Amino acid sequence: MIRVLVVDDHEIVRTGLRQLLAGTDDLDPVGAAAGGDEGVAMVAQLHPDVVLMDLSMPGTDGIAATERIVADNPGTHVLVLTSFSDHDRIVAALDAGAEGYLLKNSTAEAILGGIRQLVAGGSPLDPIAAREFLTGRRLPPKEITFTNREQEVLEMLGSGLPNRAIAQRLGISERTVKAHLTNIFHRLGVTDRTQAALWAQRHSDH
Repeated sequence: MIRVLVVDDHEIVRTGLRQLLAGTDDLDPVGAAAGGDEGVAMVAQLHPDVVLMDLSMPGTDGIAATERIVADNPGTHVLVLTSFSDHDRIVAALDAGAEGYLLKNSTAEAILGGIRQLVAGGSPLDPIAAREFLTGRRLPPKEITFTNREQEVLEMLGSGLPNRAIAQRLGISERTVKAHLTNIFHRLGVTDRTQAALWAQRHSDH
């Protein structure tokens, strides 16, 4: 079971998400917090696999809470679930350590699938948020060249595949996939797979 903690200051959202999670066979809603500080404390107590994190909350907001959770709990993944798709919030969330970014108008299937994708090593990103991120951030030029293998890895990364699935499809080891990703990050001037995946999505037609 994938253990999920919900952090949101609106009770109706917390209740709805917990009911949604409880209706699945593989997702366990272990708790819900009404604010950032409470969320940080509950993560330390419950050790969830995934935190569904709202951003705009009184007191400690979702950005600050994400940064603390990621720093103190390396086994916990943060998936932002918010109403905001503006560039600054997206960048701040990803820089704080969030590994995925979904909007609250997402379908139930998208939210549940995003949680599963995150645990599998993927980077779930709402299309609207991804587009806002890309149009507002200076990205490396399309003329960057990759080896054929790096190009294959990058395309699969852009499709949201985790390292294990990439390795299986290409018939190589996960260690080799990670080595290719290190080279890709260096060429793109990015620091993580989420930003590389965004670049791949932007240039998938080239």
